[in-house]
Amino acid sequence: MRFHEYSQIQTVLFLNDINTFLFLIAEMARYAIIKIAQIYSAKKQRVKHIMRFVTFKFNGREKTGILSDDRISVISSEGLYPNLTMTNLIKGFNNALAYEITKLKNSDDQIPLNKIELLSPIPNPPRGVICLGKNYMDHIREVAKAIDRESIVPKYPIYFSKIVDRCPGHNGNIPSHKELTDSLDYEAELAVIIGKEGRNIPAEEADDYIFGYTILNDVSVRDAQRRHSQWFKGKSFDGSCPIGPWIVTKDEFKLPVELDIKSYVNGELRQNSNTRELIFDIPYVISDFSKGITLMPGDIIATGTPAGVGMGFDPPKYLSAGDVVECYIENIGSLINKVI
Repeated sequence: MRFHEYSQIQTVLFLNDINTFLFLIAEMARYAIIKIAQIYSAKKQRVKHIMRFVTFKFNGREKTGILSDDRISVISSEGLYPNLTMTNLIKGFNNALAYEITKLKNSDDQIPLNKIELLSPIPNPPRGVICLGKNYMDHIREVAKAIDRESIVPKYPIYFSKIVDRCPGHNGNIPSHKELTDSLDYEAELAVIIGKEGRNIPAEEADDYIFGYTILNDVSVRDAQRRHSQWFKGKSFDGSCPIGPWIVTKDEFKLPVELDIKSYVNGELRQNSNTRELIFDIPYVISDFSKGITLMPGDIIATGTPAGVGMGFDPPKYLSAGDVVECYIENIGSLINKVI
């Protein structure tokens, strides 16, 4: 074989090796890109967890747990996390914790609901309750009629705070404060539970900051509201913030939430509306309120009440000792309390 022929053969073999090497490099790079894309997609994709979390008392001890799927029993989280409070559960909630808690549903340590005392899911809200006033048009009209004023739709959300000593839970009692008032009123409201810390939250990202939803009865002392020309005191009497019966995680719902909301007093239907009638919807409220204010895990936002409150009737139908108030919201349940 001549030298130049040998050289040509070597060159061809070398080029083939280079091409093979480059092909392998390209394939490895393509595989790496695919895997990175899959990992990134998996991280962005949130696993759905539909749960109902409860705080309850059993054998004299306060516990946090989860409601069974058939809603006839609860399972304590104590076996996994002793002394876990609802606020700490919300702060630490993630896919791993949700997976561990979900496994509790298969536990044999289920306690029938009739053996426990359901407490408010967050018995002592550390920062009180963030409330919205006049957030349903029909409620604006009934309030205006009751106080002989013009119905004016607010340009911006009306916020006020409700200081809370301890929230009554489902079947808990509402003090009548009969020595102080004869105008105790009820207000059924959808309450949003914040799931993570945030400030200046864009409306399109609001859902990322929601942990779940519950029912809140914004019990109000109307004469105190009128006397003080603002709502803080009249909304903050002891025992005036029943919450329950549980917190339903947000995956049960989709934004905008469209849930029937009703209240009954002694079986008589008083309020009957749907949360689609909110003037300022939940993403707007979260975004607007968080401008310059940090929302924290466990914060509670009461979104307002529809028409049918006691002051809206002629004559008014205020609450008295012995009355039973039921606040109902679709896909959550009923919060029932007796006035004593």
